[in-house]
Amino acid sequence: MASGTLTSTEYISHHLRHLTMQHFNLDTLFISIVLGLIFLVFFLHVARKASSGVPGRFQNFVEIIISFVDQQVRDTFHGESALIAPLALTIFSWVFLMNFMDLIPVDLLPMFASFLRIPHLRVVATADLNLTFSLSLSVFLLIFFYNIKIKGFLGFLKELTCKPFGPYLFPVNVIFRLIEECSKPLSLALRLFGNLYAGELIFILIALLPWWSQWMLGTVWALFHVLIITLQSFIFMMLAIVYLSMAHDPH
Repeated sequence: MASGTLTSTEYISHHLRHLTMQHFNLDTLFISIVLGLIFLVFFLHVARKASSGVPGRFQNFVEIIISFVDQQVRDTFHGESALIAPLALTIFSWVFLMNFMDLIPVDLLPMFASFLRIPHLRVVATADLNLTFSLSLSVFLLIFFYNIKIKGFLGFLKELTCKPFGPYLFPVNVIFRLIEECSKPLSLALRLFGNLYAGELIFILIALLPWWSQWMLGTVWALFHVLIITLQSFIFMMLAIVYLSMAHDPH
């Protein structure tokens, strides 16, 4: 059993514990930053090596991802902004890489960390609610920014107080609008966190099983989980595009 001398409860608790310092989850920060740098360096390297002739494997792979994201933006976003497509590409690629860490064997990286005297290491950054809320709040701030930029401060204030029930019921309008706007980062953060936390927990529970059943169940769940991590990356990207498109709508 992968838990060694630990009980099942201790084993689960150990793998769900963050490496913290001064209320910061250092493992989440480290993993997310490293994966973000890998994304940037890889795409930058491919862009510099790109040719107009027959593309290589890496260039073809990157072009497929860029074309896919660009098509989603064209179909969904109805405003004009040079930021949205690169933002959507960054969200999809970065979230997918962080989700993909869930497919690494549960004990592998924590075992290497223990050799470096690191007591705890959670490698799935998107299973940390702090990170998913940080991503969703970034999108929320952009929504607020574009609402004011496109509609003007007075236009945004008028929409906030006068829709949908008219100016005489402005307190109700404001309450409804606050609920609507607050639900956006909540839905983004909690959906991604819930799915990845559940996936991480299932892998931990599978690691507690006898070795002969770990391979079978682990392989089946990993194949299914590939669909989940891809779908969650896509949903986070699409909701961000939809919310930003709504912010660009002048009416």
